[in-house]
Parts: sequence; structure tokens; C-alpha cells
Amino acid sequence: MDIPGFPARRAALTLIDAVLRRGETLDQAASSALGRVKGDADRALARAIASEVLRWRRDLDALIDSATAQVLPADAKPRAVLEIMLAQVLRLDTPPHAVIATGLPLLAGGPRRLAHGVFSTLMKRGVSLPQAPGLPDAAAARWGERAGAIAAGLAEPPPLDLTLRDPAETDLWAERLGGVSLLPGHLRLPRGAAVEGLAGFGEGAWWVQDLAAGLPVRLLGEGRGRRVLDLCAAPGGKTLQLAAAGWDVTALDIAGRRIQRLRDNLARTSLHAEVVQADALAWEPPAPFDAILLDAPCTATGTCRRHPDVLHRIGARQIADMVPLQQRLLDRAARWLNPGGTLVYAVCSLEPDEGVGQAARVRLSPDPILATELPAGLAPTGDGWLLTDPGMLSEAGGLDGFFVARWCR
Repeated sequence: MDIPGFPARRAALTLIDAVLRRGETLDQAASSALGRVKGDADRALARAIASEVLRWRRDLDALIDSATAQVLPADAKPRAVLEIMLAQVLRLDTPPHAVIATGLPLLAGGPRRLAHGVFSTLMKRGVSLPQAPGLPDAAAARWGERAGAIAAGLAEPPPLDLTLRDPAETDLWAERLGGVSLLPGHLRLPRGAAVEGLAGFGEGAWWVQDLAAGLPVRLLGEGRGRRVLDLCAAPGGKTLQLAAAGWDVTALDIAGRRIQRLRDNLARTSLHAEVVQADALAWEPPAPFDAILLDAPCTATGTCRRHPDVLHRIGARQIADMVPLQQRLLDRAARWLNPGGTLVYAVCSLEPDEGVGQAARVRLSPDPILATELPAGLAPTGDGWLLTDPGMLSEAGGLDGFFVARWCR
């Protein structure tokens, strides 16, 4: 169909269906869904529409239901098309006439008149969305009293965070890139910047890494040539941090494609690490380590600011699948420490079973995290653990949800 902008809307519909019906991530679905979309701008638009629908779906559905005599089935195509149309007007400032011209053709052979009527009714009412998106019931129940603050942190997509190879150059790069720093070695830029076109990318002066994702490595301190294992290391942000901090790094991961990204990042930044592709549940190190960072596989619900698909894909079954793997990795990592060595465990998850529940069973000596080790505005728990969520540091742009704990042997 030769309508300008239509392929982007069709791709957005495909992305949403892949997440909600097949449980795919947006990244997994993108390669096929965006294949027929020409131009970076339209591909970015398709991704933005799908993301905003998934971020605000509960509230968009409430508006749709308020304008229909009979509730549309949750998986009905007209509902999905209306979600796409409303998300463009209410979140992306697309003119209503452009929304109608590119949205109704998605229902070729279907109930276009129904969709047009519902959309027109809502536009005449001057509807709007709340300040914070409504969470799916299951997520809100799991997150309990934290749910309100987390939801508030999801209202806007996140800014772009960079970790600097040399923290001493923080002021220099803040001036060159026009960013703000929340702690030495960190820069925050407005979202939407083309990463590879920014000054310093080609010379490897920095890499993209959420503020929260950079905190676990900071809790290990300076390496001074000591040996550290970065367990489940790819795509490599934490490996780069460790190498830049003077550690003798062994970076282990099982995934070949992600390992290649790690190697590429090491080459770009001129940093060094021994890269090992192996299954951490079968591999044995030739000697113990002075420190181990286990950034464990998890449900990644803490990344819901930038990956709103996790709000809809993750439930009790996915969490239950991750917990035994995390336990086995923790048990193995604890055995590989030198006496006096440090273990840091981290997950980008908001799920208690993957964080607090795992830390409670570790039989090493706690090494509580201190407030002085964290950015202003963050504080450890009474147990000396770190819990972050998207509602924290909201005035500065927020951060991902993480659980981090530290022990020594």
C-alpha cells in the first residue's frame, strides 16, 4: 500500500503482536518486523510507536473502552490499531489527520468505521493520559509498595548515559558533549542522540551504559593489577569498566554473538581483557580470583524504562525459570574466590526472588555497601544492599532498576 508512513505503522503493529502474542522482546522482533521499512527515521518511528503503546497500554485501553458500546476483545486487531493511533496523538504529537490516514489502512477488509468512530469520539472529548502509566496487574502486585514510584519513573523514555574510559576527563567530555555528570566517569545526554556520531565514539573515550548498570563495578574499587572474573560478561560494559579501573580481567560468556560485541568494544576502547567463551556452569578457572562480578542472567524487569515489553512478557513462570540458574551461578562463583576476595552480585531486575531472595542464601561474609560509594540521592538498605528503581533520581532523569549485593571470603 503506497501511503507515506504506512509501512512504519504496519511494522509497529507487527512488533506489538510479537511481544503480546509470542512473548518476544522488541529487539528480537525488530529484525523481521522492520525489514520492509525503508529509512532510519521510519524504522525509529515504528519502534517508538510500539514502545509507547506497550508503556501506556493499560491507559490507552481504558480510553478505548470508554468509547465503545461493547468491550473489544483484548487481542482484537481493532484494539491494537486504536492503541497505535492514540499513542501517536497523545505521546508522539502526530496530527490526527496523519494518524487516520496511516492507521485505518491497517484494518483493510476489517471494521474501519468502528475504529474511525472510536478515535473521532476520543479526539472530540480532548482526552489525555495520566501523569504516570498504569502497570499491568501482575507487575503491580509483584512490586507492591514500590509500584507507584516505579510507574512514575516510566512516564518518559530514559536519557542516554555514558561511562567514560578515564574518569579524570569527566569535565572535559561534559563540555564537549554538552552533558551533565552525576558522578565522576559518568555523563548523561538527552535521548535521541546518534551514538556513533558523537565525539569520542571512534576513539573509544566512552561507552553507553545506564547509570545503575555502572554501579556494581564501582563497588569493587581500583584493580591495581589484581585478577577479576566478569561472569556473564557480554556485551561488555562492565568488562570495560573493570579494565579501565586497572583490573586483570577474565571476561566469560556463553553467547558467541554477544562475545563478538564484547571484543569489538574492547578494540574500540583500546582496553584489554582475556575473553573466554564457555558455559559458566561447566567451566572451571585455572586459579581463583581476587574479585568476581556476577551480573547474572535475569528477567531484566528493571530495564522497563527503555524496554517496556518486559511489563507484558515477564511473569511468575519466567521468574521461576531464572532463580535456579542464578543460585547455581552464585554457588560456583563463591567457590572461585581467593581468601579475602570480593564477590559482587547484580541483576537488572525488580523481582525480590532474583535479588533479596538470592542474597539471603549466600554463605559468605557480608561486605555492606556504603552510602559514600553511591551517587547523591541513593542509599543502601539496612542490610547493606543496593536497590534501585526507575522512580529514583527522577529529577535527574532516573535510572534502571537493579539489585546489588557484596560479600567477601
